[in-house]
Amino acid sequence: MLRRLLVVGLVSLCLAAPAQAGTVAIFYYAWYGTPARDGGWQHWDQNGHAPPTDVYSRFYPARGPYSSSDPAVVDGQMAEIAAAGIDQVIVSWWGRGSIEDERLPMVMAAARRHGLGVAIHLEPYPGRSTDTVLDDANYLAALGIRDIYVYHPRDIAAADWATLRPQLPRSIRLFAGTQLVGFAAAAKFDGFYTYDFVNFGGAKFARLCAQAHAVHLLCAPSVGPGYDGTRAGETALTGAATNRRRGQTYDALWTAAIAARPDIVTITSYNEWGEGTQIEPAKPKPGYLAYDGAWGLTGAAAMTAYLLRTAYWTTRFHSGP
Repeated sequence: MLRRLLVVGLVSLCLAAPAQAGTVAIFYYAWYGTPARDGGWQHWDQNGHAPPTDVYSRFYPARGPYSSSDPAVVDGQMAEIAAAGIDQVIVSWWGRGSIEDERLPMVMAAARRHGLGVAIHLEPYPGRSTDTVLDDANYLAALGIRDIYVYHPRDIAAADWATLRPQLPRSIRLFAGTQLVGFAAAAKFDGFYTYDFVNFGGAKFARLCAQAHAVHLLCAPSVGPGYDGTRAGETALTGAATNRRRGQTYDALWTAAIAARPDIVTITSYNEWGEGTQIEPAKPKPGYLAYDGAWGLTGAAAMTAYLLRTAYWTTRFHSGP
């Protein structure tokens, strides 16, 4: 309780305080919509699916297919994230004027109510360049954003990133979504994260963090529960990290991440339902996977299994080595 109160106090001074050492951050998607609130389905109907009974995920959300423009939904999600001991929400953002941009103030306000910091996941929107990123950074800094995680940073050359770096607001920290620590260093990023825990999993965390710390970069490896994007139309992948294994995949990645002595642990994801990486509550429904069996939990108790386990791991991480 004391830690949470301290976090709330700090956030009141800076709406979206930057992540500090020992931080846990989670990738969050505000891109869902329903006909009732948004005039049509957004994302839930991807790949030819027909909500509300047929959605684009192998799992079915406990809330049902919801709208990310619903303040009650977003507030409930932020409450769950905070209760799991997570410090920062990394909001997927597709540029100025996007639906995610329109919803960002509401998400930030809800996060602040629950003592959470807010960062941005800068997606590869059409036309993204160093010029647009500079405009983005100035805009986001004015909103109180301090940390920007750049997805697909190698779409822009390292030399161009390095030229951009001195022009950015001094308050902004950039994290490169890559396993190439040398690229992140040459591009003058402040740190790196992996996001993809299937191809860049726990066996690589210690080496990557050692490389990052050797060149004075922050290390923020990404852990996740499993992956399955087949209903969303994504290519099927194989390997241990694609199967949840009743929670063993999540535990193995967390164990490896903590052992690597990272500065930040990033979680992929709170609610990327299409790729099946979500830890948001899911409920049993015919034709869909469920969390039953994870850590021995079944039925209603299993619906929140991954949030409960996240609280266990965040407590261990915050407690230090």
